[in-house]
Amino acid sequence: MLLLDGKKLADEIKLEIAREVQQIKLAGGKVPHLAAVIVGNDGGSLTYVGHKVKACEEVGIRSSLLQFDETVTEEFILKEITKLNENSDIDGFIVQLPLPKHIDPDKVLLRIDPKKDVDGFHPVNMGKVVLGLPAYISATPQGIIKLIERYKIETQGKHCVVVGRSNIVGRPISILLSSKSKTGNATVTLCHSKTNNLKELTLQADIIIAALGKPEFLTGDMVKEGAVVIDVGTTRVPDTTSKSGYRLKGDVKFDEVAPKCSAITPVPGGVGPMTVISLLLNTLKASKHEVD
Repeated sequence: MLLLDGKKLADEIKLEIAREVQQIKLAGGKVPHLAAVIVGNDGGSLTYVGHKVKACEEVGIRSSLLQFDETVTEEFILKEITKLNENSDIDGFIVQLPLPKHIDPDKVLLRIDPKKDVDGFHPVNMGKVVLGLPAYISATPQGIIKLIERYKIETQGKHCVVVGRSNIVGRPISILLSSKSKTGNATVTLCHSKTNNLKELTLQADIIIAALGKPEFLTGDMVKEGAVVIDVGTTRVPDTTSKSGYRLKGDVKFDEVAPKCSAITPVPGGVGPMTVISLLLNTLKASKHEVD
């Protein structure tokens, strides 16, 4: 059984990005600059943005954090986004979710310039992904693709079952895996909470992407021998023995599933680190204006 070590791979790609950023600096070019907008004090959001800022520092990418009180108005945030769109020093930026209830995330998303949408959530970028055009691919799906590519997981002609249909993970990864590409050409079945014969489908799968957000949902009796399983789940569950008071659980019951797999991602240390790396790759791409 091969452990798809996202942390190890992320560290390798960080070195590659750092070398490229250093070359840009030595050539007198503009250092890539990522900005992050966060509204409120959600613990998970603050931690996640903190990881992104730290990763930027490690590779030499400039980062700016714009944090606002949760009472700010929707109009205020939309104006701040317009400022970021117009700021030529900022190559790309993200708006961390969730937002307070009085701020419409769709309005916020649509206000972002697609050329600076390094999160890859804007409909323009999503549409380009569907058409196979150059685009910013959202971080988690791109991280999964990088894992598949670097660990040389064969996808062509394979049956891939994606469990979860979110616009952030499930839908885009199903498109990428079925696309005509080096890490595509799979036959993809997209499942969700209303799929009646889910176990029947997962037992047919050569590759399973578990992205439902339900801890330990995928059990050993749902996976065939030799399958590749990629666990996207990162649910915080209480744990009094942990210093943080919680621990992360994936969507896969690892101890049951891993012995049957040819390859599997752990949680933590699998897809998570690759998500942050993908954001850095998109920022580097934005600084070189590779997506028009």
